[in-house]
Amino acid sequence: MFANSRSVESRQTEAHPALPGTLARHFARKFCQPIRDYNRAAFAEAIGRWQDWNDNAPLLLDCGCGVGWSTIKLASAHPDCFVLGIDQSAHRLARKKSEPSEYQQGNLAFIRADLVDFWRLLADMNIRLSAHYLLYPNPWPKARHLKRRWHGHPVFPALLSLGGRLECRSNWKIYLDELEFAINWAGYAATVTAHLPADGGLTPFERKYHASGQPLWKLVADLDHVKESPNVCPT
Repeated sequence: MFANSRSVESRQTEAHPALPGTLARHFARKFCQPIRDYNRAAFAEAIGRWQDWNDNAPLLLDCGCGVGWSTIKLASAHPDCFVLGIDQSAHRLARKKSEPSEYQQGNLAFIRADLVDFWRLLADMNIRLSAHYLLYPNPWPKARHLKRRWHGHPVFPALLSLGGRLECRSNWKIYLDELEFAINWAGYAATVTAHLPADGGLTPFERKYHASGQPLWKLVADLDHVKESPNVCPT
């Protein structure tokens, strides 16, 4: 029953035609939704954990980390970085972690928070990331749900302003094609390639999708360098 994951089903067969207009509107005005108190408290805890370990260490985000397997593997692979695993579900974060010996070095923390607020709090403090990972985000495959995808959401400019190396993986290539377009539209370099997971993959979803025979895809973007003549520079 493990390798029984279905591929994403959608009537959308190519990048959404409304994406350019959506991006233009979101970059034209600041996203001013009030930040909730519990996210401010979670942010303060996250920064405190980073400072206690070593606030001179590069900061790496595992966004929507789920049960945290990917956070553990990223912390093990990047011992010089402090890795924050962020997820909005306390239940997922409380799940038993695999191989706890892998993260005894202490360069990681799990934080329950909403990324919409957490990214904006990072941007407001001008905190730059070394890298951030979006591993198999909810694709919201119905065309009417474009604005629920990260590149169609008003928080997208704040996400790009954090800099660093952005890596997103998905089993729905249209999602990454749209994300690639959005990042290039904003003036940064991004590319999408086929992805073959190694060592069982970074997440349980990646492992299951691969075992089910689904093609997987990876986007990598450099958010530290703006290309010439971008449509807009995020502020």
